[in-house]
Amino acid sequence: MAKSRYSYVCNQCGYESSKWNGKCPSCGAWNSFEEELSDTSSAPGRSAGQAIPDLSGSILELEDIGAEADIRYDTGLGELNRVLGGGLVKGSLVLLGGEPGIGKSTILLQICQFLGQEHSVLYISGEESARQIKLRAKRLGVDTENLYILTATDAEAIAETISSSAPDIAIIDSIQTMSIGRISSSPGSLTQVRECTNLFMHTAKSQEIPVIIVGHVNKDGAIAGPKVMEHIVDAVLHFEGERHQSYRILRAVKNRFGSTNEIGVFEMLDKGLAEVANPSQMLLSGRPHNVSGTCVACVMEGTRPILAEVQALAAKTSYSAPRRMATGFDYNRLYIIIAVLEKRLGLFMGSLDIYLNIVGGFRLDEPAGDLPVAMALYSGIMDKQIDEELIAFGEIGLGGEVRSVPHISQRIREAERMGFKTCVIPKQSASSIDIKEYGIEIVPVSSLRQAFSLIK
Repeated sequence: MAKSRYSYVCNQCGYESSKWNGKCPSCGAWNSFEEELSDTSSAPGRSAGQAIPDLSGSILELEDIGAEADIRYDTGLGELNRVLGGGLVKGSLVLLGGEPGIGKSTILLQICQFLGQEHSVLYISGEESARQIKLRAKRLGVDTENLYILTATDAEAIAETISSSAPDIAIIDSIQTMSIGRISSSPGSLTQVRECTNLFMHTAKSQEIPVIIVGHVNKDGAIAGPKVMEHIVDAVLHFEGERHQSYRILRAVKNRFGSTNEIGVFEMLDKGLAEVANPSQMLLSGRPHNVSGTCVACVMEGTRPILAEVQALAAKTSYSAPRRMATGFDYNRLYIIIAVLEKRLGLFMGSLDIYLNIVGGFRLDEPAGDLPVAMALYSGIMDKQIDEELIAFGEIGLGGEVRSVPHISQRIREAERMGFKTCVIPKQSASSIDIKEYGIEIVPVSSLRQAFSLIK
């Protein structure tokens, strides 16, 4: 029987099978197999008589490997430098993903203006013509003489051009449009995306040229292509936010040269993306006055404390089962907090619809957000207002106790800088700081009942 020209590849881990499977035997993902046209005739490999090369001469001692201090390029955007871990590393391969229209091409063209002052930048586009890029650059005010444009989709020719021209930085927009001629699959397929990324990785490492790759996302919000593509690159940056809203959050999903906890906040303007140096002020702008069910939380994103407003609304239900909705907060965690309030404080919510929202599109993933969520729920149910100059943070246990959280000093400093007068913190965390050195009233609490007593 002739071998089938088609194979099935898992879009999560890259596992290849001759037949379709509902569940991937490698990673366990369901409905992840996609049909690919296999081409074994041009597959690279070593012939039977070819000798295996000896690599013993390439072994280096750790102390003999040079590590210069100036291995990072400043992009000109402090928020982007923060997410990258201090700048763009020489020889690194960075994948920038996000939904269409979120601002990927915009931010890359903007950093070309700053990088072009001292470095040469090669911008390779497979989606736009050179004239279209020129019009967009004119709108963004990009006029550097060290920016070079190339419109092509042949990955092998592009890799050869990067090696021969040797630019300081290379940008590829986007990886889904690139293809290798010897592979029969269409551009954007799993095989093409994986092999093109692998080719650009070898080019970046061998020439020590940082390469930034733009990647589209699929309907689930993940970067299109197999997960193995994310394993190849050094850093994966992801743009978050609604394309119809002005604010964007840049988050590092993977970073071999820095922390993955840092975020960068930008605002989309007519002239491109502008940095938001004070995200707390942005998230707290437009707070309602004299309204119950609102409390301010402080969460840590890497080394940066950020203040966000928590809003809770409790209303009598008209359904047989009350509704529970949470935006920007873990749905299951909300159920736990509701159960603690009912059991430990006697608040009955079985006949109430509960709606929870974190203002500004921000997400509260840290346990320190438990206490402000509980206080906002209590304020909304009892219709009692929380002081506008009060901020709270702490983790809630199943016994109704308020447990300690890390980085207590940085959180208090940020609250003090934003003009808050009262700070509710866990009692255990208060023992690690000197309350007198802060210009803000610090109220340590050990239980939810003590915290709720501050709501008049």
